[in-house]
Parts: sequence; structure tokens; C-alpha cells
Amino acid sequence: MFRRALRNSAHPQPRVINTDLAPTYTSAIPALQRSGVIAKRCLHRPVQYLNNIIEQDHRAIKKRVNAKQGFRAFGAARRTIAGYEAIHMMRKGQVRWLPADGVKRQIQFIDRLFGLST
Repeated sequence: MFRRALRNSAHPQPRVINTDLAPTYTSAIPALQRSGVIAKRCLHRPVQYLNNIIEQDHRAIKKRVNAKQGFRAFGAARRTIAGYEAIHMMRKGQVRWLPADGVKRQIQFIDRLFGLST
């Protein structure tokens, strides 16, 4: 799965890969560099808790998905989680041109993000 994600042209090549201290990464990442999947200049940072910030960002979504008792179809899961992520981005202030109290701008953001008609 990781190899397939790295080959996807929509994803830029990573500068740094943060992993936990699992011993499999210390051999897998250099092998990916030798095979050309990852650039040689890509750094590997094996730090035990460095990727916890990323994992905690999805905690709110995990809570909602568990409350919903999962999904029946992959497409429904993809659309629902994309909506959760968009709202989460707005709440965290990650959309720079979007003021927190600008409901009209929030609607425009959602419309542009998902291609909806208002």
C-alpha cells in the first residue's frame, strides 16, 4: 500500500518519512530508495512518538465513524470522511482565506471542494 501511494503521481515525493521504532522500517525504506520508489535524499526519522500528531488529528473522525457503526459501502465512507475532513479543516483554521464566522464563505468552500451546486 505504501509503495502504491508513493508511485501515485498525485502525491509529491516525501522529504522525510516519520515512523515508529519498528525494525521493519529500517530495512524497508532503504530498499525503497535503492529501487527508486523514494528519492535517495529522503530522510527516515525513526522516532517513537513523532507521528502521534498525525494520528491524533484523525481521532475525531474515528470517534464519529465508530458512533455510526461503520459503513456499508466504500463510496459512502469516502464521501462521508471527506466531509468530516473539510469541516475539521475549517474548524482548525487551515483554510487561510476562510474566516471562522463567514458562513457564506464556508458554503462556497464546501461547494468548490465537492463540486456541489448552490
